[in-house]
Amino acid sequence: MSDSEDETPDRQLKIVVLGDGASGKTSLATRYSQEQFGKQYKQTIGLDFFLKRIVLPGNINVALQVWDIGGQTLGGQMLQNYIYGSQGILMVYDITNHSSFENLEDWYNSVKKVFAGARIPHLALVGNKIDLEHIRTVKLDKHQKFAQEHGMSSHFVSAKTGDSVSLCFQRIAAELLGIKLTKPEVEQQQRVVKAEIIKYNNDTVPHPSGGPTKSSMCSVQ
Repeated sequence: MSDSEDETPDRQLKIVVLGDGASGKTSLATRYSQEQFGKQYKQTIGLDFFLKRIVLPGNINVALQVWDIGGQTLGGQMLQNYIYGSQGILMVYDITNHSSFENLEDWYNSVKKVFAGARIPHLALVGNKIDLEHIRTVKLDKHQKFAQEHGMSSHFVSAKTGDSVSLCFQRIAAELLGIKLTKPEVEQQQRVVKAEIIKYNNDTVPHPSGGPTKSSMCSVQ
């Protein structure tokens, strides 16, 4: 992979990240573009914009424009402007939060409405927070059924550990450009991280530590 500003990319792809607030969209985009993870949740207002340059097989340089859309934009007038012109849309939910999964139906319907009569971008169903597999509330078969019924590719990631994050975006970019990834290339982007299980006493409430991370990227409100 390369993040060189001097290289002229062969292709540019606009990738939009949708989903409920606190599903991990911003953490996912930040982990992928800056290889960072913020422990404290900060709501995205409007959208955040990230840029990531990658090299796909065949020495194809690709600039991925990752648009992190705030969860409160569902049904808003600006949603159409945000997702217009996108080649790929990631619909992200938290595998430990069942309502974030159920609400994807509303996000999907909003996307269909925007692209009514036009070709819908590539849709990807992304289950985030797989480092918390031990407290999963959305069963795997529900995930797979939703993806199949809506013609979506299926992905599982952990923005916290970075597990399969790069692989998710690489697979989507490769599919959009009609590039087939080999098994070694897939394995190179996928790393398995052991989940950390923290046990709290009944009278102990965990509090996030550290301050909110600030993106150096563009923020639109």
